Amino acid sequence: MKRAILPVLSFVLCTIASAATLPSKPNIILVMPDDLGYGDYACLGNPITHTPSVDAFKKESLLFTQFHVSPTCSPCRSALMSGRHEFKNGVTHTILERERMNLKTVTLPQMLKTVGYTSGIFGKWHLGDEEAYRPENRGFDEVYIHGGGGIGQTFPGSCGDAPGNTNINPALWHNGKWEKTTGYCTDLFFAQAIKWMDAKREVKQPFFAYIPLNAAHGPWVLPEQYYQQYLGKPGVSEDVAKFFGMLENIDTNFGALLAKLKEWGIDDNTLVIYLGTDNGGFAQACKIFNAGMKGSKVTPYQGGTRAPGFFRWPAGGIPAGAECDALSAHLDLFPTLAEITGATLTAEVKQQVEGRSLLPLLKNPKAEWADRTLVHHVGRWAKGKAAESKYTKCAIQNSRFTLVNNAELYDLKGDPSETKNVISEHPEVVAGLRATYDQWWTEVQPMLVNENVVAPKMNPMKELYWKQFGGGPDEAMLKRMDPQSSPSGEEAEAPKKRKAGAAK
Repeated sequence: MKRAILPVLSFVLCTIASAATLPSKPNIILVMPDDLGYGDYACLGNPITHTPSVDAFKKESLLFTQFHVSPTCSPCRSALMSGRHEFKNGVTHTILERERMNLKTVTLPQMLKTVGYTSGIFGKWHLGDEEAYRPENRGFDEVYIHGGGGIGQTFPGSCGDAPGNTNINPALWHNGKWEKTTGYCTDLFFAQAIKWMDAKREVKQPFFAYIPLNAAHGPWVLPEQYYQQYLGKPGVSEDVAKFFGMLENIDTNFGALLAKLKEWGIDDNTLVIYLGTDNGGFAQACKIFNAGMKGSKVTPYQGGTRAPGFFRWPAGGIPAGAECDALSAHLDLFPTLAEITGATLTAEVKQQVEGRSLLPLLKNPKAEWADRTLVHHVGRWAKGKAAESKYTKCAIQNSRFTLVNNAELYDLKGDPSETKNVISEHPEVVAGLRATYDQWWTEVQPMLVNENVVAPKMNPMKELYWKQFGGGPDEAMLKRMDPQSSPSGEEAEAPKKRKAGAAK
């Protein structure tokens, strides 16, 4: 409905800063690559990768060493945007309409807008491709993204990218229309972000630049010169070489962004958050080095959820070269940025947000931090199978213990690699974690709003692409299309020949 498409700003109240005080508000930049592991960075122990920009940034920032994200893509983005567990936004998968973030959820850019910020997204949204769910209708003023979960990927229903898309010279969704580009995707996302930030800083408009990259998520398509240096390294397959090449390219672009902030003279009062990954790493790369952790993406072990979180804000007093081992998570970014920017949340939004403000730890990494529990659940169950998936690929943890699949207990202080199941040795710990998890599971059931959604027969982003440039499936193909029966949605990819002279 039209009302649902509009930003839900009525849920947030704030005191708008006067023009005189706006410069004191920090610009905010959040960079988040895709599918990288905690151990994929040279400064965190990887013996093969080359990441000089992140290595240098580590010396200038505060690193949260026990920071957690979700086990997969859409769930992580949903939790980050809302300050609460992804299931409470209805996000239990990365496809099949279950990647769509509940329209009642107040988003991070909507909250920041109430205190005078403008927001831009550059990269991967993956929280719904239908009109009401797209980022331009969830608080973002500048949108430069691909569709679906990966460039060129399409699945049954509404989750999909432009037809025939690829990481090189991709078609990108830019402020309500498709734009054909020339270049490699990560280079393009950073270039557009820098261009947009430059325009905002010139008019002294505080900005939130969200750069959630598709790299190093597959498909691993990139120029050969970006990855050939990794070919032939011990244990490095061609796919892993491309994966590491994507990381090195991210690092190069990140360094260029930081250099621009310094050139513009705004680096001191810009909060730069580099969240090293959106979920656990690519399994093949994790076999080479995984920082001693068990598991990778799509697992509930530490290797599936632990991410490096770097924070730099010199004017805000964040200590450089420091580390914090407090149990923290992506859920905490929403309340942290609300406190930093002075946003006042209504009772409704306070009820939504279950994360904690990290500001006390940003000021003092050794500040008191009460213990807490975090729930990790891979989700991705078959349609109608939520109830029986309660204990499948899940974990609940506090700062010391993690209970995995309701059957494995690990002491993370003494056994961070999760090698010894000590469930029989700590019955009281198990009972407490089980009780907390059971309560959580009961709470989320009414909020799983996407479980029985009927999928559209036509992928919306493809439909918009064909409407803009021409082409598309013929009538016979449309009659055969059934989004529930095609495993990859590729039937919708058989377009007629594009009209001659299609516009760029």
